[in-house]
Amino acid sequence: MSEVTYAPAEVRRARYAVAAVFAVHGAVTGSFATRVPWIQDHSSVSAGQLGFALAFTAFGASCSMPLAGRISHTFGSRAALRGLMAMWTLSLVLPALAPNLLTLCLAMFVYGASAGMADVAMNALGVEVERLLDKSIMSGLHGMWSAGALIGSAGGTLAAHLGADARVHHALAAAVLTVLGLVACRWVFDLRPTEDEEPPPRFALPPRSALLIGAVGFCAVFAEGAALDWSAVYLRDQLASSAAVAAACTTGFMLTMAVARIAGDAVVNRFGAVRTVRAGGVLATLGGLLIVFGGHPAVVTGGFGLMGLGIAVVVPLCFAAAGRSGPNPSQAIAGVATITYTSGLIAPSLIGGVAQLSSLVVSFGVVTVLAFALVGFAGVLRGGERTPAQSAARSETVPGPRS
Repeated sequence: MSEVTYAPAEVRRARYAVAAVFAVHGAVTGSFATRVPWIQDHSSVSAGQLGFALAFTAFGASCSMPLAGRISHTFGSRAALRGLMAMWTLSLVLPALAPNLLTLCLAMFVYGASAGMADVAMNALGVEVERLLDKSIMSGLHGMWSAGALIGSAGGTLAAHLGADARVHHALAAAVLTVLGLVACRWVFDLRPTEDEEPPPRFALPPRSALLIGAVGFCAVFAEGAALDWSAVYLRDQLASSAAVAAACTTGFMLTMAVARIAGDAVVNRFGAVRTVRAGGVLATLGGLLIVFGGHPAVVTGGFGLMGLGIAVVVPLCFAAAGRSGPNPSQAIAGVATITYTSGLIAPSLIGGVAQLSSLVVSFGVVTVLAFALVGFAGVLRGGERTPAQSAARSETVPGPRS
């Protein structure tokens, strides 16, 4: 690929466009998460069956992620992202339509496959913009995802409070988000390969350099997925909370995630990746203990908030560390993504399975142990830390995306 040159204004515009795409992607997740109790009731599935169905989300994502690179290689990054984002936003309507376990599993597979491909495409563009700016922006981009998820969950909380049918709610949300996503994609970089460039492999094992970094991401994504998919069910089933209160707990979790990620780049630049993740592990562990032992909706909601605050910046820092490790950064990033999505595959089914055998309280005891593991594993992220000189380095003109 050849190098082109872009003015700083063009790079900033691409950054804002990618940030908007992250927000739209998150809004779909937030819209879905707050209506999980409604979907469970509509599908007439138990907690264990719901966990089994939710596992198909990450299974679909893991199966589809390698295709995103091929699609971008064939059509260019802009057209690929436009199509993949439309698939993702429109897939929101499927889970609420499922009348039983089988159709719910199929719906969650398509939902997850669409999510995974769009996720890979937008993160690849985010990494490219970060390279051009030569400063950390990935935490902020993931913060925009959380902000979008917060907006989507706020709409879901209102819909749950009003007793709205999730099929109608999700159809309206999908229509709006599809339009917003298509508009945002207009200004992202259009990266294209040279004629002689080989397409990316369909499948590649994670390199050794990605394994320990991926383990950190595994713990964080497990806790995030558990809280996102099960917080509303936890308050409803364990504490007999109303649908609106249960949905508000999920919204609170997303709020702390959004705030922490938006502020995360500044915190990491000041204290470094390792200390940031260690402190986050302590907060997430404290949050898990409040969830397990709190016994009151307000206390448990605060526990989910602390957990969100603690794990918020971990995944962006894992991608940063992967990009600075080993001889093939892109393969390391893909490896970390595969490991973290595997965590998303395991989390819903394990939480539901443990709940079926014992209770959701025990399930979140497992989550708390994994949150504490972040304290011990944080040291492997040293490769993702930026020096002050790296953070300050900027040029008047920026070498542009390879095209």
